[in-house]
Amino acid sequence: MNRSRLVSVIIATLGVLGLLASFHTSPGTSTRSAGAAVRGTAPPAATAPPPQGSTPQPQPSGGTQSPPTTTADRRTVAGDTVPTDYGNVQVNIVVSGGRIVDVQAPQLPNDRSRSVRISNYAGPQLRQEALQAQSANINTVSGATYTSDGYAQSLQSALDRAGIKR
Repeated sequence: MNRSRLVSVIIATLGVLGLLASFHTSPGTSTRSAGAAVRGTAPPAATAPPPQGSTPQPQPSGGTQSPPTTTADRRTVAGDTVPTDYGNVQVNIVVSGGRIVDVQAPQLPNDRSRSVRISNYAGPQLRQEALQAQSANINTVSGATYTSDGYAQSLQSALDRAGIKR
């Protein structure tokens, strides 16, 4: 193989690898139950959810469980802080009349720029899944498997604390 052909093959290979690295998939359709035992689950951190549109910040996972907050018929219940390979995930739910009316994620993986992109992409989809399902039996977001699993586990713990069985 001559030198110019070898250089062409290397450049083509690098180009293909670059395209593969930037490939984005559509949301997954596989489902699974989050009711299974949670390994390594830490108690929830006593934090307020970040303002809408802000990047979630890591919070310490120790401490005591804060009581649910209530406003009239609405109450906010914190889920467990679930450690994943890419960072902690925590979900808070707002419950009214025995239904989930809002889901907030004060903690999503954000230790690297890629984790932030994945969290920003997956967070809204997982929120919508939880609101539609009214349970922790939500679809995994493709490309965000660890975040999706942690989200479902934290969501299930919040539902258990709220006394919502589905």
